[in-house]
Amino acid sequence: MGMDSPASVAPFILRGIALYGIDSVYATLARRQAAWSRLADALDAALLGAITREISLAEAVPAAQAMLAGQVVGRYLVDVNR
Repeated sequence: MGMDSPASVAPFILRGIALYGIDSVYATLARRQAAWSRLADALDAALLGAITREISLAEAVPAAQAMLAGQVVGRYLVDVNR
């Protein structure tokens, strides 16, 4: 999200949330590959798998309702081919 983003940052500011990011468009390919490699080394795939649940598209609406009700911890991956 650049400085010209049409989104409002007011909800983030009101909640005291900082928006951090990197404009990687201008980074060289070698630098981006090094960053992805470093992330792959630091990220524990087992922990990521523990907080991820794969669901079908038919399960997406009930999953969204559970999210809105605050009953979900982790992330959903929607497999549209399932």
